[in-house]
Amino acid sequence: MVQLEKHRSEFEALGVNIAAMTYDSLDILKEFHDERDLGFPLLRDVDGKHVNAFGVPDENLGRGIPLPGILWLAPDGRINAKFAVRGYRTRPPISDLLDAVGAAPGS
Repeated sequence: MVQLEKHRSEFEALGVNIAAMTYDSLDILKEFHDERDLGFPLLRDVDGKHVNAFGVPDENLGRGIPLPGILWLAPDGRINAKFAVRGYRTRPPISDLLDAVGAAPGS
């Protein structure tokens, strides 16, 4: 999420808004958001509903626990691109997502 904040202006220049989602409690999300002064909302995925719907559960940890990843969603909810990696210590490169967004028709 900190990585996304660093690149937020680049996404905004491409017409993309950022939001992040985890399964953490609202208190944890608020504290994290406030401490890092994030310029985008943090959302809570109750019971892993979205993780499972978007097809990014970490099968080693069980349904409802996501792979670290980034989804680029269209306004209608379609998934334009999905970047997910195994292991909680690694995140997909932001450059991959910026490249995908920049290469999209109408960018």
